[in-house]
Amino acid sequence: MGDADSTDRSGEHRAYIGSFTSGGGRGVTVATVCAATGALTPLSVAAAEDPSYLALAPDAGVLYAVNETERGAVSAFRTTAGGLAPLGAPVPVGGSGPTHLSLAGGRLLTANYTSGSLSSLPLTAEGAPAGPARVLTHRGSGLDADRQDAPHAHQVLPDPSGRWVLGVDLGTDTVRVCALDPGSGEPAVHTETVLRAGTGPRHLVFHPGGEVAYVLHELEPQMTVCRWNPTAGRLEPVMEVPVASAGASGAVRAYPSAVVASPDGRFVWAAVRGADTLVTFSLADGPEKPLLTGTVDCGGQWPRDLAADPSGRRLYAANEHSGDVTWFDVDPLTGRPHRAGSLAVPAATCVLLGRSGSA
Repeated sequence: MGDADSTDRSGEHRAYIGSFTSGGGRGVTVATVCAATGALTPLSVAAAEDPSYLALAPDAGVLYAVNETERGAVSAFRTTAGGLAPLGAPVPVGGSGPTHLSLAGGRLLTANYTSGSLSSLPLTAEGAPAGPARVLTHRGSGLDADRQDAPHAHQVLPDPSGRWVLGVDLGTDTVRVCALDPGSGEPAVHTETVLRAGTGPRHLVFHPGGEVAYVLHELEPQMTVCRWNPTAGRLEPVMEVPVASAGASGAVRAYPSAVVASPDGRFVWAAVRGADTLVTFSLADGPEKPLLTGTVDCGGQWPRDLAADPSGRRLYAANEHSGDVTWFDVDPLTGRPHRAGSLAVPAATCVLLGRSGSA
């Protein structure tokens, strides 16, 4: 992929924030990040239709966004000194309602929630997505008649080894481990991990060690700890832990949304909508034994996404209903987040931290 343009301030800390344009959002907001305080300062806005999730190319020269629409597509932008410049027209993904995307094997992958499929698109030499998409359609359903009437792929991401692609399906309570055909890029199911029925897995994150994964469930406030075997491409459930403090009120239904691990492997954090909280897990007893150690307010309403900065010193929550991104300082001893500030972003869907230009 090409470098960002010559006027880009290479290496500047940035935040890229998606928002639902159908809900009053502006598209993709670009903000600078103060290295000393973590504070966000808006820089510019790029037009995109319902960009519910974002991904940044490894060289930070291209930003990708899913367009979570009935006729799903992906948009690409070149990073510039002023923010983002469109890199061609949006490209159809061959699926409906894409909610997540990532890069793997030189391809751009999307998880298509409404149609219950995974898509794989080639990239041009400039890093722009191209069609046609290769599509893997899921099969099955779950216990919840309203939410699990059919497959609903919610996340797709590569494993740390780069050999496999994992698709998390809320509708079928499964995580599918896929391989990409080296020639066509077409995804094919290698193994399938079945999780507890009716829990609705939404997102997973790998521990930095690469051999443990944490699967966050949306339909129950639970997190499943799994062992990951990168040689065999197998995900094995070990235990479930609640994503709520003992004695927490059950008056409001909780919908967990995002899970992240600290870069040093000492903590895992989860965002919970409804309860509007951020939950901290300590991994002091090992990556397979997370211990819930604290819960704090998310700083807004309906935290749809959560991101940790590369140092692990700060967290950023994208609060959709209150329309803001709130940042938190992380206590280095306990992992507990402490609210430090916020930036108004109507209908915020996700927040991605990175650097502009080629690193």
